[in-house]
Amino acid sequence: MKLLLDVGNSRLKWQLRRQGSVVARGLGELAGADPLTDFPPAAPVKAIAISAVTADEVLAPLLRHLERRFSVEPRCYWAEAGRGGLRNAYEDPRRMGADRWHGMYGAWLRHRSGFVVVDAGSAVTLDYVDAGGQHLGGFILPGQGMMLRSLRRDVARVVFKPGEVLDDTPGKSTSECVNHGLAWLLAGLVERIQRDAESLGLTDVIVTGGDAPRWLALGLRARHCADLVFDGLAAIDAEEQGA
Repeated sequence: MKLLLDVGNSRLKWQLRRQGSVVARGLGELAGADPLTDFPPAAPVKAIAISAVTADEVLAPLLRHLERRFSVEPRCYWAEAGRGGLRNAYEDPRRMGADRWHGMYGAWLRHRSGFVVVDAGSAVTLDYVDAGGQHLGGFILPGQGMMLRSLRRDVARVVFKPGEVLDDTPGKSTSECVNHGLAWLLAGLVERIQRDAESLGLTDVIVTGGDAPRWLALGLRARHCADLVFDGLAAIDAEEQGA
């Protein structure tokens, strides 16, 4: 079986796949004693592929842990200038987060047409790719949780209870003002994404990430692909290993 990891700055997501099918998945903390929380103890891991955005000094202990635990040398994959007809807009692809590239590649394999990838996680990334596989660029924005934490930490006397409301009408309490304001802001982003896709001739919008259901509920006309980054990572690893 193959272990896939999407590694962030403090947390990771993992999937265990057998012949392309997901048999187990989970989350973990990089600082924890066991970064692979709830991992099946008897799972026979034969290969490990990693998409990482974290710094080398944080990634190195994880790589050592994985190699000791499974007696398998992990393979790390980063953003590239191009692959399989998909071309990166970055002058220096090493400056792009690996998860963005792997998400785009996962989308490119599914949609050989123009598309937008919305990765709605702790940060929100948007990437636009035309029908010829040219990455047109993108945006990086604070995600829902990041915005709420910023308000709580940096704005005096704003005391509120976070909620998953979709109401974007004017609020009548501080909590409503914050939660409705966030819905109002995201609804505006949804409208802009749809407008950009139409003006650029991008026929598909693909959304992934933990906050994807909220974006869909706010009106984003998109396909939800929860495993998009893992799909791209798995495909690249298979190509590199000749599988």
